[in-house]
Amino acid sequence: MDPFEAGAGGLLRQPKAVWATAGASVVAFMGIGLVDPILPSIARGLDATAGQVSLLFTSYFLITAFAMLLTGFVSSRIGGRRTLLLGLALVVVFAGLSGTSDTVGQLVGYRAGWGLGNALFVSTALAVIVGAAAGGSASAILLYESALGLGMACGPLLGALLGDASWRYPFFGTALLMAIGFLCITAFLGEQPKPARRTSLLDPLKALGHGGLASTAVSAFFYNYTFFTVLAFTPFVLDMTPYRSGAVFFAWGVLLAVFSVLVAPRLQKRFGSLKVLGGSLVLLAADVLVLGYGDHTTAVVCTVLSGALIGVNNTVYTELALGVSDAPRPVASAGYNFVRWFAAAAAPFFAPRIEEWTDVHAPFAVAAATAVLGAVVVLVRREALTARAEELEPGHAAEDEGRRPRRPARASGRSVSRVTPA
Repeated sequence: MDPFEAGAGGLLRQPKAVWATAGASVVAFMGIGLVDPILPSIARGLDATAGQVSLLFTSYFLITAFAMLLTGFVSSRIGGRRTLLLGLALVVVFAGLSGTSDTVGQLVGYRAGWGLGNALFVSTALAVIVGAAAGGSASAILLYESALGLGMACGPLLGALLGDASWRYPFFGTALLMAIGFLCITAFLGEQPKPARRTSLLDPLKALGHGGLASTAVSAFFYNYTFFTVLAFTPFVLDMTPYRSGAVFFAWGVLLAVFSVLVAPRLQKRFGSLKVLGGSLVLLAADVLVLGYGDHTTAVVCTVLSGALIGVNNTVYTELALGVSDAPRPVASAGYNFVRWFAAAAAPFFAPRIEEWTDVHAPFAVAAATAVLGAVVVLVRREALTARAEELEPGHAAEDEGRRPRRPARASGRSVSRVTPA
């Protein structure tokens, strides 16, 4: 079914619980790009270097990566609804505390607590949306990617608008919005059924024993290094006012949302997911390389254009992670995210240091190389990424475990990574 088709299964016709979860997800993703336009302001306000301020991303995503091992463990014991509320509550507390920081060390620490809450929320939100959405997995994933794109677009805009007065205000604003999200989840999302089997802390790691999921995670690791070099390091290179930087990353986020929801599915349908992913990664590498070596105007244009390629990649990677193995969706998602978020922690840490060791161009050359490495993994491991049917035992009741029966992979590899409607 076309996820955009009008009717009960259409993308826009969803239960209130799904919209409440998606709305809170928008705010959660806003928190990632929120600090982008105010990074230079934070550095000046707290008398910190670019390398120190970049730790706001590193601490956030490092904790997020390890917390992915906890999400299934927690949600399988207290339920999806309570896990979402716990995550939201932690974000409200630590986002608010971030705005009170007097030193960069305090701010980095509070961002780490924020990352724990965000991990609990975001990972569980995807599983809840996929489970409750009308129209099957394809519609649910596109709705989730819409929330991601909208959040990534609005985060820098909110950061610029509030951060122009003070770098502290965006953190207080996020805490307020997440509190509203907490109330929406409380009001509209009912208690979610617990899985038949409790998830252990090691289940996500065991899921990575599947060659297809491991290959997806490794490729996404390299891609995320490129992604977060653009997100966390580019604001220092552009060196613009919060308003101008916010406008650049708002345009970047709009392209991310449009290409992840509208363009990526059509490209996948026509060319196949793996060809689209490999091509998009190579184009992203070229874009980032030009960004790093071009003049200021070129850097702005390439930053905005990278949003389109990132949007395509995000959609394909999410579908691969949820559809390539026989693991339950929450477990597969946790294992995949555990690997890829390490790159999101590494890029903001290494990019400023690479600049110190060499020059301002080198971090982008490294980011271009990692995007190419992501494409190489897709090329070399394409058979594992398209092998789906043989992983399930014949007659296994996949649906009972939150799994889905899979169709045999086609030799051509066209659209094999598309998620089959649940």
